[in-house]
Amino acid sequence: MANIGLIIAGGVGARMHQDIPKQFINVFDKPVIIYTLEAFQRHPEIDAIEVVCLEDWQGALKAYAKQFGIAKLENVVNGGKNGQDSIRNGIYDIATRHNSPDDIVLVHDAIRPMISEEVISDNIRVCREYGNAITVVPCTAAMLKTYDSVSTTEQVPRDNLKITQTPQAFFVQDIVAAHKEALEKGITNSVASCTMYIELGRKLYMSQGSEKNLKLTTTEDIEIFKSLLSSKKEDWLH
Repeated sequence: MANIGLIIAGGVGARMHQDIPKQFINVFDKPVIIYTLEAFQRHPEIDAIEVVCLEDWQGALKAYAKQFGIAKLENVVNGGKNGQDSIRNGIYDIATRHNSPDDIVLVHDAIRPMISEEVISDNIRVCREYGNAITVVPCTAAMLKTYDSVSTTEQVPRDNLKITQTPQAFFVQDIVAAHKEALEKGITNSVASCTMYIELGRKLYMSQGSEKNLKLTTTEDIEIFKSLLSSKKEDWLH
């Protein structure tokens, strides 16, 4: 019974407007992806880690993993032409080593480096209880719908809305079968594992996320990340 972290680092990060992929940007002398890997390395329930990575950056990743003591790293595989492809590459490779009926995989964005032990633990718990787990947080903003990206006359009630994050956990055998079914049905560019499952008509279960589980998409996100790393929680905040 293994819990495997699958870290997706196959993107080039065009919206960051940097010369290197955003997962390799250094923050306080450490690449973003290492913060993410360290969270899975530290977690007592994570048995192994796999990374889906841009081919040209795999050597650097392995060197960083050795430097920062990511001993649970089992393998690094190439990314695909989109996110679904990249996840499938990692899932299929993991299944060659971890294919027991009770092995699960936690699919996580490399650019969510503030992932906490509590979020990982709840993701595992919900997956083992219900069969899968999608990390979510409540939608607290007013939601508006627009058809022209300029104006709106319509709101979307937020009470039943959740904002998805990663990790997203599945039993290995189930997500392998889901990816095969998706290919058979012509589903080839779903934006996330959870949306692929929805397109396949499968029921999903939700685990507890965190507002700190930030996805680094823009340079402003990097500044927020730096602030979070530098901040110290006040004693009265519980």
